[in-house]
Amino acid sequence: MLIQILVCCVIMVINAMIHAGGMSVGLRFFVLKYLPTLETASILTRSSVVAALILVMFVTTLIEASVWAATYTLVGAIPEFQKALYFSTVTYTTLGYGDIVLAEPWRLLSALQAASGIIMFGWTTALIVVAIQLVSQSLKQLKAMDS
Repeated sequence: MLIQILVCCVIMVINAMIHAGGMSVGLRFFVLKYLPTLETASILTRSSVVAALILVMFVTTLIEASVWAATYTLVGAIPEFQKALYFSTVTYTTLGYGDIVLAEPWRLLSALQAASGIIMFGWTTALIVVAIQLVSQSLKQLKAMDS
């Protein structure tokens, strides 16, 4: 059990680094880059900036689930990467179909991965809320200037 917790901690640190990188890319290249021009941008442009951030964070989540899948394959919990990725994605999102389960010695990892997924999805949600606030704030500033 201690080995499973240690493995989980290592994967969570790796995933946190991946998540921070995705967040940085999303904020820098989509939100902050276009923020000065959003005051005069159309609603479609504003929505596209937020949608681009969501897409970056979705891809980031897929990468994180892939790290878990690779771990499952490496430790022999699920021998095929494709099945491990399916299981990892279902577990990371806390959907948990139960049609594939980990080998007995590694089962605790699935619960720990689900906990990790909840944390990462919460972080993503907070990021998207901030982006929407930034975009909305630029719109309010424009309306205040028109008054």
